[in-house]
Amino acid sequence: MPVCGVIPARLESSRLPGKLLLSETGQTLIQHTWEAAARSERLDRLIVATDSLEILEAVHGFGGKAFLTGEHPSGTDRIAEVTEKELLDADILVNIQGDEPEIAPEFIDQLIDLLESSPEAEMATLATPIRSLEQLQDSSCTKVVCRQDGSALYFSRLPIPFTRDVAPETLLPEQSPWLLHLGLYAYRRPFLLELTKVSPTPLEQLEKLEQLRALETGAKIQVGTVAHPTVGIDTPDDYARFVSRYQQGTN
Repeated sequence: MPVCGVIPARLESSRLPGKLLLSETGQTLIQHTWEAAARSERLDRLIVATDSLEILEAVHGFGGKAFLTGEHPSGTDRIAEVTEKELLDADILVNIQGDEPEIAPEFIDQLIDLLESSPEAEMATLATPIRSLEQLQDSSCTKVVCRQDGSALYFSRLPIPFTRDVAPETLLPEQSPWLLHLGLYAYRRPFLLELTKVSPTPLEQLEKLEQLRALETGAKIQVGTVAHPTVGIDTPDDYARFVSRYQQGTN
């Protein structure tokens, strides 16, 4: 079945304006992400979905594929538009965050394999064990609790599950029962197109977590685990650390 990776790429960013076009390494951030994702062995096609002519031109400039979308409230909606208009033969769509230039291609492959091997699941995602108290208590780090079959029970910004009789630090890092959700998704085509037609749901609005819409409407989200998290670029400091890692790796 054709599997297409889509990188939703919005120019505006509240904490780091124009971050996808930053190029202190000699390449734009969006090019780094593209090249990392392109190393996936399971993707049949890769495309950037953007509302920005600047990003569109940058992608075309390094030989990538890009599609200009309208304005959308989320990356998922942007992916749905390119799916309907451009990716007509895609059975599985993979949402790859544009600000993760060091995304491991094997994570993408594992995610696709997970959805293909989970026929009852409408979508799949990844998580990794939380190893630090700081990350556990950080509300910007989304946690996921799973059923015994590995499907998602709930996502929250709070440190779930709550440990009533045990101090969290006694379980960290080796015995961590907490999973950090990674923002990498694979969707079956019909489900993606239906999901984006549903209005934001109550829990989604409270937590500001879009994946809760899928759970609230009865979808099954299969969750796979990986050894380490992906690293997103959200702030100037994040970008500076990435540039430093890149320069060290090329020297």
